[in-house]
Amino acid sequence: MFSMNLKYFMTRIFAAVLLFRVLLFPAFLSAQQPNDAIYMDKNAICIVAAYGHNSWDTYWENTLKRQNLNIGTNTTQSFALMAAAGITDKLNLLVGLPYVSTRNSAGNLLGQKGLQDFSAALKYKLFNNEGLSLHGTLGGSIPVSNYVPDFLPMSIGLHSATASARLVFNYLHKSGIYFTAHGAYTARSNVRTDRDSYQANDKIYNSDELAIPNATDGGINIGYLKNSLQATLFLERFDCVGGDHIRRNDAPYPTNDMEATNIGAYVKFQPGHFGVNARYAYTTSGRNVGQTTSLMAGILYQFSIKKSSN
Repeated sequence: MFSMNLKYFMTRIFAAVLLFRVLLFPAFLSAQQPNDAIYMDKNAICIVAAYGHNSWDTYWENTLKRQNLNIGTNTTQSFALMAAAGITDKLNLLVGLPYVSTRNSAGNLLGQKGLQDFSAALKYKLFNNEGLSLHGTLGGSIPVSNYVPDFLPMSIGLHSATASARLVFNYLHKSGIYFTAHGAYTARSNVRTDRDSYQANDKIYNSDELAIPNATDGGINIGYLKNSLQATLFLERFDCVGGDHIRRNDAPYPTNDMEATNIGAYVKFQPGHFGVNARYAYTTSGRNVGQTTSLMAGILYQFSIKKSSN
């Protein structure tokens, strides 16, 4: 089972999909995440099958909030398999891989679908004393299929390899009330496209290689965690470090400076080996992103590997 004063696991594989639809926390919809203080015990494993649905019909073209009748409502669906494993009680491994599909309700832009990026992270408990704890996470992602990155908002990802570092502060009261604050920096590689030149930052670049801006993200969580129940309210912020903006009446592009603030809620119920969880998020403000409503739900199965003694 989970450690006595730790129990949570959900949200990140969709942070690898931080496209125009703002799937911020790509993707670890499981029993624990890179941005929480929950750990699997040594030799314990939790496997999650999750479904995600994200949609928007309004977006920010730079700072201008608008709609586009040639797009209608943009919808992204994802099916993901994720796992968390206890290497030790203080060191956990998290992995995940989503299958993503996109579509519009209007216009003639063809939806895309396929396997997106494989994500992995190592999370280590740096300090723990009387409910106060500090944690560090190192992670990254790599594309696993040859999807098109410069067809936003229909692309299923940016096709950029990433490397990230995160710090997590957590306080858990004996009543079950907890507070978490986290922040991270993500480096993102350049990507190659099937074109000879592109426009960004009011310049023409005669190259097939796009410079994807690095990114920062952070957030705070306030919730309740005790026995088999967890309930959380959260506020999250994502910002690119540099980048350009969507030009008037133009399409979004991977080089854009995407910014978004999300609010939402998460709940998990796991009375035994099996459990369920769900997450809701809404983009309240942004820049070069869609005003997204995000729904995710997962089924969890937790077990332990018993090592035989000779």
